[in-house]
Amino acid sequence: MDPLEPAYGTTVMLLIALAAVAVLLTLIIVVRLHAFLALVLVSLLTGLAAGIPVADVPTVMLQFFGSTLGSVALLVALGVMLGRILETTGGAQVLADTLVSRFGEKRAPFALGVAALIFGFPIFFDAGLVVFLPIILTVARRFGGSLLYYALPAAGAFAAMHAIVPPHPGPVAAGTDIGADLGLLLLLGIPVALLSWYVGVYLLSRLMGARIDVSASDLLFGETRDAEGRAPGGNGGDSSGSAIGTTTRTVPSFGTVLGLLLLPMLLISLNTVLSTLLEAETIEQSTLVDALMLVGNTPVALLITLLAAIALLGSRVGTRDELQSTIDDALGPICSIILITGAGGMFGGVLRTSGIGEVLTSSLGDVGIPLLLQAFLIATALRVAQGSATVALTTTAGLIASQTSDLGSLQLAALVFAIAGGSTVLSHVNDSGFWLVSRFFGMDERTTLKTWTVMETTLGSMMFACATAIWVIG
Repeated sequence: MDPLEPAYGTTVMLLIALAAVAVLLTLIIVVRLHAFLALVLVSLLTGLAAGIPVADVPTVMLQFFGSTLGSVALLVALGVMLGRILETTGGAQVLADTLVSRFGEKRAPFALGVAALIFGFPIFFDAGLVVFLPIILTVARRFGGSLLYYALPAAGAFAAMHAIVPPHPGPVAAGTDIGADLGLLLLLGIPVALLSWYVGVYLLSRLMGARIDVSASDLLFGETRDAEGRAPGGNGGDSSGSAIGTTTRTVPSFGTVLGLLLLPMLLISLNTVLSTLLEAETIEQSTLVDALMLVGNTPVALLITLLAAIALLGSRVGTRDELQSTIDDALGPICSIILITGAGGMFGGVLRTSGIGEVLTSSLGDVGIPLLLQAFLIATALRVAQGSATVALTTTAGLIASQTSDLGSLQLAALVFAIAGGSTVLSHVNDSGFWLVSRFFGMDERTTLKTWTVMETTLGSMMFACATAIWVIG
């Protein structure tokens, strides 16, 4: 359903949005109502209060709940099954050991972040996070201390690449709308993403990790095994519930584990390259191109990788029944994660459909502030109002496109980075990514607001600072 004309004036619509967020946080943090139930209830009440026709409210809720699940559920399910196999066979431990031996214990968080930046070039935020999750948790459980030391650098790296660097859809769409050179966006976007990540994420993670203790969760992957596949203090059994026998098994090689992690990256990169060439009309549509793009589609790429992991590592898990039990154990705990993430997308979709985002952007657009700051603020308003970073990026670019005809190539690139910064800041309860991070890393809502929301804000602010510097030079 397309966004509706706002039912009320600017002030009333803004008050409705603020009240919706306040009620949601109160229900979750104070009343301790389950986050899924709170999101569904507040989505319903917000739709009614914001003037969506009563008969359309359920349709809107189901539409955005379903669309969010469609993009998240497959990735999460396939990703956690892959992660469970890597963890159970000791593959995650092998990769963690190799990272640490190459970079040292103190640089392990930095190594995770750099690896995530590389993987994040073709892979979207949520897909990258589920693939990296077993590595993050394994390193965190090995060295102890707050999970934030390891989780934020990796998650923030995926967020930075997703917001700034082509071929991700947000920067590509925004750059196309305002007439920016996509090649220049890519050339400048990589150093902007690196600098923004280092200052806005990595350095901040050191401070947060020292002040906020978040334990590494066993929710998805159970206990870490030693180099011979045994659970700590045990005889090779699996205390997390999978039917792993007592037989000691050799762990996979580093090359095998790395190959499995690189496989989805290569397949998705293939899809990305072919899509770009098709749009540029460098190549023509054909059955072969369609087939190659199919295997590079993110869910298909993860499915292929999971099947490859089963073929290569399945025998290390045990019998077929034990492998089946291991996969079943991985899927059970993520039901809550998937439902809460879908409900977060539902809440953001209700806000979007009600026209609250349009009210915010129109009010900011009439203030007469400088274009670069205006772009950042409009994107921020859209991000806060409806949650989706990609929607904030693309919508803001469309709104300001008429003002960009006299800008040079550097200033157009700076404008895209400013929009990306605004679309990144203040991730909160109407963002499905907020709930994905919260549940994956075992953080309650208050802690997620104090960590993830703050980190996203510093990351987006650094993007805007870089954009300002490029704008001045241009």
